[in-house]
Amino acid sequence: MKRILIVEDEERIASFVEKGLRAGGFTTTVVADGDSAYEYALTGGFDLVILDIGLPGRDGFTVLRELREARVTVPVIVLTARDSVRDAVAGLEGGADDWMTKPFRFEELLARVRLRLRTAAGVPEVTVLRGGDLTLDLRTRRARAGERVVDLTAREFVLLELFLRHPGQVLSREQILSHVWGYDFDPGSNIVDVYVRSLRKKLGAERVETVRGMGYRLPV
Repeated sequence: MKRILIVEDEERIASFVEKGLRAGGFTTTVVADGDSAYEYALTGGFDLVILDIGLPGRDGFTVLRELREARVTVPVIVLTARDSVRDAVAGLEGGADDWMTKPFRFEELLARVRLRLRTAAGVPEVTVLRGGDLTLDLRTRRARAGERVVDLTAREFVLLELFLRHPGQVLSREQILSHVWGYDFDPGSNIVDVYVRSLRKKLGAERVETVRGMGYRLPV
């Protein structure tokens, strides 16, 4: 099981990221300041670091620079509210492997986490997801149900990808909202139900099951 260090001083965002990563099968540790981040990452006990820039103590740039100077090669994804090209270039040139700006969708962060872990391990990238006779090509962004090509909107594509990555697993509305719509979602919204109905119309009503009082799942 891969171990991820989350360095984030905003409790709401840290909790959102941690919850999503644990649901994805990762082991997580959360720290809220740069000094702790440096000490934890220095141990070599993590497979990847998600690093905020604006931190108490050492800022993220300093943590990153000092880790690379100490020859710590763990992949680092910078997650920050700073969106200037200058900051992005500084982070990448300082040793970051990837750079994401807030606000963000969890599914995009998760995709980048998986990519960096695969790259570090030398594992070929998975480009096609399958579930029964459903296929989803992540490069061409084309879905098929049997022999039929299905046109999906951007949100429908991300929702189907989520189901295909968790076949047979019941996903709550809250999990789906946070993965597909991000951490600024309205928990009282019925948008998940609307998009599930849309997927059923396009793929077939039997493709996504309702588990009463719990959520939805893709049958295996």
